[in-house]
Amino acid sequence: MTPEAALAFWFGRINYEVRSAAAGDLKLERMRALLRLLGNPHERVRTVHIAGTKGKGSTAAMLDSVLRSAGYRVGLFTSPHLERVEERICVDAVPITGPELAARMDEIAAAVRVLDAGPPPHSTFFEISTALGFLHFACRRVDVAVVEVGLGGRFDSTNVCRPLVSAITCIGLDHTAQLGGTLEEIAFQKAGIAKRRVPLVSGEVDPGPQRVIARVAAESGSPLVQAGRDFPLESDHEIGLLGRHQRANAAIAVAVVNELRRTGMPIAERAVVRGLAAVRWPARVEIVSHSPTVVLDTAHNVPSAEALVATLRQSVPAAGKKTVVFAVSSDKDYAAILRILAGYFDAFHLTQYGNNPRCVPPEKLAEVLAGISHHASVSVYSTSREAWFAARANSGPTDVVCVTGSVFLAGELQPFVRQIAAGTERSAP
Repeated sequence: MTPEAALAFWFGRINYEVRSAAAGDLKLERMRALLRLLGNPHERVRTVHIAGTKGKGSTAAMLDSVLRSAGYRVGLFTSPHLERVEERICVDAVPITGPELAARMDEIAAAVRVLDAGPPPHSTFFEISTALGFLHFACRRVDVAVVEVGLGGRFDSTNVCRPLVSAITCIGLDHTAQLGGTLEEIAFQKAGIAKRRVPLVSGEVDPGPQRVIARVAAESGSPLVQAGRDFPLESDHEIGLLGRHQRANAAIAVAVVNELRRTGMPIAERAVVRGLAAVRWPARVEIVSHSPTVVLDTAHNVPSAEALVATLRQSVPAAGKKTVVFAVSSDKDYAAILRILAGYFDAFHLTQYGNNPRCVPPEKLAEVLAGISHHASVSVYSTSREAWFAARANSGPTDVVCVTGSVFLAGELQPFVRQIAAGTERSAP
């Protein structure tokens, strides 16, 4: 199998990132069957497992940076990706290469074909992603893998692992069709990653979901390590990511490190200091360039939008106009997100990304925004490139231009946004 054939096979599977999953689509039996045919590579990899509505990717990136600073070979499994799907599976911060992808996918494709000969439903895009991650980490003999949950926790395909430590960052209303309509219901799904005798680090501070996590942890026999009780709500370390919310994520990462130390993994304090200061996580309130200030972000739910606006107010000077290029998926609470953004931005460039059927038409976003804000200027664009170049053309040196609303949007516009920092920006095509 060539790298191109491997990618074609991968993207040829049903993808619930493009077509939303129903609650009944989320099961672990297919994942376990696939891994059995591959020799259960997940059992050969020491892991840290991280769930949460917001902050799980940043926390995973922090742990990856700290563990690499401590001298470990570290696997990092995250989702979704910005530009290339290979970004999801890294060893020592290097994405899986084309030849590696082809070699691993040869094994996975053979196993998938065996399962396809049986009754449906068949292995999905994300299940193959998960299998690829565990297989690659086992083949590369990583010392530890940091694995981010894709959706929920209880029935996420990553939940086949038995980690050294599990963690939940925070609970918010997102993916309600699959996980439930209340914080408590969502907390129950996230807490499903708890395992017997495996410490569960929780950064949740809301009393309702906090009680649910504590109950599930107790029922599972998982020792609970609770923010505000067992470790600080915020870290005072220097962090290489913008935003006060990252201090809460860093506190969770440090608590996980302390639990890893208890398992016998030596991690010096200087590695924690260096790792947190050096962490990079693209498109998370990332200032790409100045004059105007250009921010690349992926806020796609209410907690993330709140964190974005708070960080912009605290860390980004805004003497001039504040413009947002925005697109969002239809399964998000986009009315609430727009309401939050309308409290900060003066101008909205509403658009859509790719051919993704989950994307809300920008005309619909404009209708919703009209009922929220009467002072913001609103423009609608059929492509994200048009929206981006229009926003840039109408921005001066003291203005702020922010791309946000979806990882898909950030990934689609990232090449154009980064042209500014590289000094290679061209006019709109």
